[in-house]
Amino acid sequence: MRHGKKFNHLGRKSAHRQAMLSNMACSLIEHKRITTTVAKAKELRKYVEPLINRSKEDSTHSRRMVFRYLGNKIAVTELFREVAPKVSEREGGYTRIIRTGFRQGDSADMCMIELVDFNDIYGKDAAKKTRTRRTRRAGGKAADAAQTAVADVKAAAEEASAAADEATNAADDAAEQNDGAESEEKA
Repeated sequence: MRHGKKFNHLGRKSAHRQAMLSNMACSLIEHKRITTTVAKAKELRKYVEPLINRSKEDSTHSRRMVFRYLGNKIAVTELFREVAPKVSEREGGYTRIIRTGFRQGDSADMCMIELVDFNDIYGKDAAKKTRTRRTRRAGGKAADAAQTAVADVKAAAEEASAAADEATNAADDAAEQNDGAESEEKA
């Protein structure tokens, strides 16, 4: 009986499982998003989040401990140079799992696992947008903004009409000079 055992063996021996999780973690750090099965993604999340947390402190000891799990110098460098500064304020939850449906061949439940801070769609900018209050009153900031916008449009229209007048005057002057030159040639 496996009462209380919460570890998913993923149908592999321990050496194969460790190698697979290490490779998947390196790919996730390098590409910021990978597609895999839901079971593997949940195990990968448990594997990679402590490593990301350790990367917040850039010391020789931390780098060696992370290298012990990843075994890839490029991934360790990427983790400490690019990922760690972006997640420095985050307390945890560095990854997000998004289910994508079922695989065609064997109907396995598939998903994308990604680093939260590297997604442009759900990024911090979207969360920081302030909401504007809408009222039924005509006054306030909205009315002032509308008046300034109307004034700006009028000023731009006046500048455009002035530029058009200057262009027509220049064209008329050029036409008069051409007519004068042609009359002199005929005479």
